[in-house]
Amino acid sequence: MSFRLYAATTSQGKLRDFRAAAEAHALAIEPLTDLKTIPAPEEDGLTFAANAILKAVYYSRFAPGELVIADDSGLEVDALDGAPGVRSARFAADFGFGAGENTDQSNNLLLIERLKGIPAARRTARYRCVLAAARDGQTLHTAEGAVEGVILHSPQGSGGFGYDPLFFLPSLNCSMAELDLATKLTLSHRGRAIMALLPKLGL
Repeated sequence: MSFRLYAATTSQGKLRDFRAAAEAHALAIEPLTDLKTIPAPEEDGLTFAANAILKAVYYSRFAPGELVIADDSGLEVDALDGAPGVRSARFAADFGFGAGENTDQSNNLLLIERLKGIPAARRTARYRCVLAAARDGQTLHTAEGAVEGVILHSPQGSGGFGYDPLFFLPSLNCSMAELDLATKLTLSHRGRAIMALLPKLGL
């Protein structure tokens, strides 16, 4: 590899998505060193972009001279005016729904409840990711990627995570949770965000 980026995440799923998209660019993406020992900032932005920038700027201060990327991503459902959006991971918790249960399961159950009675034509949604790159506490660039789909009435498939069992891809006639890993990587909203960011970084 001829160039290296540091990602402010310990999520193996996110790292996998980023790395798969970056391989063709002779680019190495590694988790930020000692990330687990760094106190996390409060993600209080109202948009994906605000939170991605907040994290990239914050964590870049712990890696002087290095290029650090951070993302914020989630599900936007048109019939819910873009919700859960930046609250995707905490959707159920925000409403006290499913306390003590599996987070993904609770989020999915609440989404099904909120869309009860909404016809398929109005259940359009997208996975969106915004990436920010920063160095020494200064934002350099942002980029985003998205995958369009439709929210199912009930879960379909056992793979993936998050809202994948409810996120249906009409072009492939299956949910995100039914895709094999190789196919899913080609559709990754995070992967698309990386591909949009790299040219801005001159890569």
